[in-house]
Amino acid sequence: MLLKTNIPIGYVFGKIKFEVFFVSVYATLIAVEDTFFHFLDLSIPLSVPMVLGTVLSLLLAFKSNQAYDRWWEARIVWGAIVNDSRSLIRQVLCFTEAPYPSEEVTQLVERFTNRQIAWCYSLGMSLRNKMDMRKIEKYLPQEEISFIKKHSNIPNALLELHARDLRHALNEGWLNKYQQVEIDATLTRLTDCMGKCERIKNTVFPVTYTLYTHFSLFFFILLLPFALLEIFGVLEVLMVIAISSAFFLIEKMAIHLQDPFENKPTDTPVTAIARTIEINLKQMIEAKNVPQPVQPVGNSFYVL
Repeated sequence: MLLKTNIPIGYVFGKIKFEVFFVSVYATLIAVEDTFFHFLDLSIPLSVPMVLGTVLSLLLAFKSNQAYDRWWEARIVWGAIVNDSRSLIRQVLCFTEAPYPSEEVTQLVERFTNRQIAWCYSLGMSLRNKMDMRKIEKYLPQEEISFIKKHSNIPNALLELHARDLRHALNEGWLNKYQQVEIDATLTRLTDCMGKCERIKNTVFPVTYTLYTHFSLFFFILLLPFALLEIFGVLEVLMVIAISSAFFLIEKMAIHLQDPFENKPTDTPVTAIARTIEINLKQMIEAKNVPQPVQPVGNSFYVL
C-alpha cells in the first residue's frame, strides 16, 4: 500500500515512461513535418479530439471506479479478518477458562493462536502466489506442518486443524455445545473472507474493456497533434505530452488497483495486516516474543 508521503516522482512517471517516449517522438515528428516539409497538409478541428476525449474520460472514470471498488473490497475483507482473528482468540481464551486451568487447555489456546497467525500469513502469500512454508513453520508443530503440506490450499487446511481442535475441546468438556457453535461461526466467517479474497484474485477484470479503452486512448493521442498545430505551433509537442500523460496516469492507476494481490506497491498490505494480527493475538495470550509492526524499509514509500 502506498504511504501518504515520500512517493517519488520517478515512481509515478516511471509507470508511463514508454508511453510518454512514444508520444514525444510522434508529436515531434508531426511538428517537424509541419514546420519544414509539409508532406501532409492535414488539420483536424479541435472539436473532434475533444469529443473523443470526453468519451475517453467517461470510460476511464468508470474503469477507475470499478478498479477502486475491487481494491476497497479487498481492504474491507482483510479488516474483517483482523476482527474475526481477535474474536476467535478471545472466544477460545474466555470459553476455556476453568476453576483449575490445565496445561492441556493452555497448550490448546497457544496452538489456536499460533495457527491463526500462520493462517493470516499463509492466506496473504497464497493470494500473491508466493507461498513459502518456511515463513509459517515456526508457528506450527511438526505434525501440523506435515498435514498441511498434503493440501494445495494451505489456509483451508489450517482452518480444518482449527475445527479438529474445536471438536477435541468439546469432547474433553473444555467447551459446551453453545460455545462450540459460537467459535465455529467465527471459523465460518474466516472461511467466507478467504473465499472473497480468492474470488477477487481469480476474477479477471474484463479484458475487452481494458483493450478497447487502451485503443481509444491511443487513437485520441494520434489525432491530438493535428488539432493543436494551428493553435500552438511547435509548442503542441509539450501540450500533447502533458495531456496524454494525464490520461496514461489515470489508466495505469486503474490497472494497478484492479489487482490488489499482485505483490505491488499499490497492493492491499496483507503482510503488514498479518503482522498487526500477530502482535494483537500474542499480546492477548501474554506471549513474550511479540514482534514490531511492519515498517517501510529505508526510503521505501509503501508497505506490503
